[in-house]
Amino acid sequence: MEEENKYYDDENYQQVEDSNEKKRKIRGILKEIFEWIICIVIAYVLYLNLNYFIGSVSGVKQASMYPTAKEGEKVILQRPTIFKKELKYGDIITFESPIDIKLYVDQKDNYPVAQYEVYTGITKFLHEFIGVGKVSYIKRVIGVAGDHIVISDDGSVYLNGQKLEEDYIREEDTPKNGEYTDLIVPEGTVFVMGDNRAESRDSRYFGCVPLSKVNGYVLCRVWPLNKIGTLK
Repeated sequence: MEEENKYYDDENYQQVEDSNEKKRKIRGILKEIFEWIICIVIAYVLYLNLNYFIGSVSGVKQASMYPTAKEGEKVILQRPTIFKKELKYGDIITFESPIDIKLYVDQKDNYPVAQYEVYTGITKFLHEFIGVGKVSYIKRVIGVAGDHIVISDDGSVYLNGQKLEEDYIREEDTPKNGEYTDLIVPEGTVFVMGDNRAESRDSRYFGCVPLSKVNGYVLCRVWPLNKIGTLK
């Protein structure tokens, strides 16, 4: 009888050990999964902070800057969050796209500034910090605060009375389209245009862009490899 009890005791002990071993394996797997989740979260938070405060690599998704920048090319952006710079004529920037011009076209005579949706609370955080629902444009700065911009009937662009020699544009002239072709650039804004004037929705249509809506300054092109360098 003692031998039989010993047998069953040994068998029960082995079952307990097997159960404990399974629990240890499960705990080990859960611990590893948890550690991976923590690593991914930390990496994502670091990425968001670098992207928001320092800069990022961004793809060109529009044809409005052709031939300077083509669709599919990639550029490095420097964020204005930390690296403030005095924008000047010729700088290439990215900025948040304004709302539809039809919503505020009546304001064109006395308020030539692009209009934007107003976000609050968690929606503001998701939109501005993470970029949920945000669409960006890439354009060239033509005028800064105080500059007088005039687009003549023949399409020539005048900056403070001086005709611009724009060897970077796709065509020899600029279509005189849009609502804003003769204006003084308001404080805290810039007047921007695409180099592919015939296919660019820019300040001629939606007004001057507030500096607070500038996402980044284009430093250089990094793709394709045979075109690495600054944009001019």
